[in-house]
Amino acid sequence: MPDNYTLLQRKYWIFDLDGTLTVAVHDFNAIRNELGIPAGQPILKTIESLPENESLTLQQKLQKIEEKLARNARPAKGVKNLLEALHHRNYHLGILTLNSRENAWLTLEALDLVDYFNEDCVIGRSCVEPKPSPKGIHRLLNQWKVEANDALIVGDYLYDLQVGRAAEIVTVHVDPKGEFSWPELTDIQANSLDELADLLADNS
Repeated sequence: MPDNYTLLQRKYWIFDLDGTLTVAVHDFNAIRNELGIPAGQPILKTIESLPENESLTLQQKLQKIEEKLARNARPAKGVKNLLEALHHRNYHLGILTLNSRENAWLTLEALDLVDYFNEDCVIGRSCVEPKPSPKGIHRLLNQWKVEANDALIVGDYLYDLQVGRAAEIVTVHVDPKGEFSWPELTDIQANSLDELADLLADNS
């Protein structure tokens, strides 16, 4: 077994939320259409670049769209199995999401996962400069009073891997399709959270 799987022994785990702890349901093209944002444009950066009144209106619309998605969130395969294994080992867990902190907590409630997270360790887009900026990771590391080499990030998308690299923590790419499109940014690959839990058990 490759040596890098021993990196799962790091005790501070940061998770992306949507598409990582949940089944991916966000249709970003549909969200762009609803907000009137051109195809291919980054949603958050585009909203931020608009005049204040227009920006606030779209922020409120986006919040409502994501709130509905949060209330209907479904758990990713193996999420409770993995979080229970981490909890059993007294690992510390955080979330870094491009969603709002409020909707992130709603999502955790919908998934019945709130017991695994402290609310102050859930970092949303309004808390710090959003991913791929490493500021959210730095904030969590400061709260935990640990160094970058104590932590890792688990995510399903490019930004999660980029932010991990920027903060110099270990990156774990979970991709149910098994495509693993960004190997140069990835330290550990897994097809599911169940597989990640198995890797953790094998390296404890």
